[in-house]
Amino acid sequence: MSLIGKRVVVIGGTSGIGLSAAKAFLDESAQVIIASRSEAKLSEAKNVLGGNVEAYNIDFRSEEKLADFFKMVGNFDHLVVTAGEGAMGHFSDLPVADVREAFDSKFWGQYSTVRAAIPYLNDTSSITLTSGVYGIRPPQGATTLASINSAIDGLVRGLSVDLAPIRVNVVSPGIVDTPLYGGMPDEQRQNLYSNIAQQLPVNRVAQPEDIAEAYVYLVKNGFTTGTALLIDGGAHLV
Repeated sequence: MSLIGKRVVVIGGTSGIGLSAAKAFLDESAQVIIASRSEAKLSEAKNVLGGNVEAYNIDFRSEEKLADFFKMVGNFDHLVVTAGEGAMGHFSDLPVADVREAFDSKFWGQYSTVRAAIPYLNDTSSITLTSGVYGIRPPQGATTLASINSAIDGLVRGLSVDLAPIRVNVVSPGIVDTPLYGGMPDEQRQNLYSNIAQQLPVNRVAQPEDIAEAYVYLVKNGFTTGTALLIDGGAHLV
C-alpha cells in the first residue's frame, strides 16, 4: 500500500520512537502531522523533520483538547500513537495514585485519542497504538507497566473488531535507546544498555529507527489487523 500523499497523524511525534516514526512516514512521501504536549519539543521536531510537517500542541489526556485537535486536523488517513508515560516500582511500594496517573497517560490517553479520531478516519484507515514487551515478560518492578501494556494489547484486539474495516494494531517495543533514559548519567545509561544487550539474542538494544519501521509496516500492510507486533530483540525468550 502506497503512503504517497496520505495524511498520517503521529501523537508523540517529537522525540524518540515518535520522531523516528514521523521521519519514516515522511520518507514514504506521506503528509505528516505531529502532536505533543511540549511546545519546545514541537519546535525542535519541526526543525528536524522539515517545514512540510504540521505540528500541534495537545495533551491527549484531555478529551476536550483531543476533540479540538482533530477538528483542526480534519479528515486524515492513519493514526499512530507513541505517547504515554508509565510508572516503575515494586507493587508494594508504588503509590496507587502513581499507578492511576500512569494508566491515565498511557492507557486512557490512547483510548481517548482513538475515540476522538474515529469521525475523521475512513474505511481504508489504520490505527496503530503502542504497548511494550513488559506486557509479556515483566521484570521485577514492572507490574504497572505489565498491566497497562496488556490492557492496550487487549484494547487493540477489541477495536479491530468494533471498528472494522478500519485496521487496528499495536507495536510492542523492548528497550530502546531514546531520551526516555536521558536523565541518567551517561556512564550509567551505557552500562544499562550494555548489560541488556549481552542478554539479548541480537546482542544490542534497539534504536528508535528499528521500532519506527514497525509502524510503517503496520500502516502499509492492508491485511494486518488485531495484531501486536513485538519488536524486542528476543527479550521475551531470555
